[in-house]
Amino acid sequence: MRRKLISLLFALTTLPLAAQTPATPPAAKPDEKYTEEVAVSYVMIPFTVLGEKGAPIVDLKAKEVSLLVDGQPVPSDMFEKSMNAPVSWTVLLDLSGSMGLAGKLDAARAAVGVLLSRRKPGDDFSLFVFSAGHAREVVPFTEDPMKIAAAMDNVKPWGKTAFFDALSEMPERSGAGKNGARAIILLSDGIDNFSRMSKAEIEKRLEGVSVPIYALGLRDPREQKYAPKVVTEELTDVALLEELANRTGGKLYIGNQPQQLASAMDGIESNLRAQYLLGFEPTGKGAVKYRRISLQVAGRVRSVRVRAGYRGTEPPILSATSRGKSRSNERKKS
Repeated sequence: MRRKLISLLFALTTLPLAAQTPATPPAAKPDEKYTEEVAVSYVMIPFTVLGEKGAPIVDLKAKEVSLLVDGQPVPSDMFEKSMNAPVSWTVLLDLSGSMGLAGKLDAARAAVGVLLSRRKPGDDFSLFVFSAGHAREVVPFTEDPMKIAAAMDNVKPWGKTAFFDALSEMPERSGAGKNGARAIILLSDGIDNFSRMSKAEIEKRLEGVSVPIYALGLRDPREQKYAPKVVTEELTDVALLEELANRTGGKLYIGNQPQQLASAMDGIESNLRAQYLLGFEPTGKGAVKYRRISLQVAGRVRSVRVRAGYRGTEPPILSATSRGKSRSNERKKS
């Protein structure tokens, strides 16, 4: 019975952590402020671990990882892994005027083509576009890749970029996908010149998000070498894309050539299909606030990608006595 419950929770990994939320919420009003404080009833923490040369580690054991919240050890009541799960892919495409420059839109089409060609049974896809407004759903979640490909062929860039406004909506809207493993694939140059939300507001908005955002900066990686501090309509704001991806446990990739795009999709796939899950129930005590999540892992792990935190009440803290018993049990097992 417990195995079935854990499997169900894994399938719900990337659903919004608050109470039930409509899969496609109504568009926000222009002056709407996101000030609601929501205490989650259960915190699920998907993460990936990488070893030498960035290769995913597929045989991690529970005893090799410890969960901390605000620097304090927290007991997890689950440890589950999935190595080949189907994924619900939400493609968020920037269609602002700047995407019509330097072949960025052609690169975006090529990237989506690579993603569709790598599909596995059970994968589903949706396509959203944005420019000077909220994200618009072009294709709802479907298992038919041809619908996504046809829509990509017909899109055209226009207008200014409300990058922050569009991205703030996507974690909830990605919940319409049927799979537990979910990701937002952001194809953009990261240039925002029309959002009502500020950079600080979008950062706060993404604090408790458990859906990883994989950003693809559509440009030649060599450009950054020659103009590392210059951001124009032709270049990509790399630092911004990287920061937003990292906050959600995702990653930034840079490239606009077929080989670069294929390599990026390989990396995204390997991370999503080799995923672990920890979880715990907050105590309900203390203030509802943002609490930072971190992991301590075994020496063979070179890097960890995990959500930055959650917004809720205090976690259950692992006492010194419990930690001592746990270490003792591990030594006996070994």
